[in-house]
Amino acid sequence: MPVSSNPYMSCEVSTGTTIIAVEFDGGVVVGSDSRVSAGDAVVNRVFNKLAPVHQRIYCALSGSAADAQAVADMAHYHMEVHSVEMEAPPLVLAAANLIKGISYKYKEEIVAHLIVAGWDSKNGGQVYGTLGGMITRQPFAIGGSGSTYIYGFVDSTFKPGMSREECEKFAVQALSLATERDGSSGGVIYLVTVTKEGTTDRIISGDNIPRFYNL
Repeated sequence: MPVSSNPYMSCEVSTGTTIIAVEFDGGVVVGSDSRVSAGDAVVNRVFNKLAPVHQRIYCALSGSAADAQAVADMAHYHMEVHSVEMEAPPLVLAAANLIKGISYKYKEEIVAHLIVAGWDSKNGGQVYGTLGGMITRQPFAIGGSGSTYIYGFVDSTFKPGMSREECEKFAVQALSLATERDGSSGGVIYLVTVTKEGTTDRIISGDNIPRFYNL
């Protein structure tokens, strides 16, 4: 079948985003921007890229929005069944291993990188990266096209033992910097804090988003 002469049909469509997750003593903070792009076009300005896997486990989505959502939906279903079978809330590591397995199994068919973060009674707050079917626990993790602009900031700003409030501020500042520099990231900032007590959701928009010259 001949290749279409239409450049929008024959070339790969690039996507972009910025996601972050941070551990603190007693929980995690997960955040993302809200822009969904397809090449130079913004197709959704307020898409929530923080998907619940279970009550105290979230994943932050990057890559193809459809692929990442499909992986998150599969993980949510399996974790619900797992919790019923175990008669207890699932471990964060179990969710991360599940998403790692799905990502590796379909690595040739999907384009998705999910950061898994949450709290459980065994290990407290945890953050796991699952890029390409691997799994690694980190004190904080960033992903998406916007992350390339903020490695210097996060490496110099993050300190072990930061409080919940410091981690929330760290996540918001990192996302703000990324959206200033990355044309594929933008919109509002979604923030979820997960602790033993439950989850707290925030949406930061407009003038409440800090500018890089005010950090």
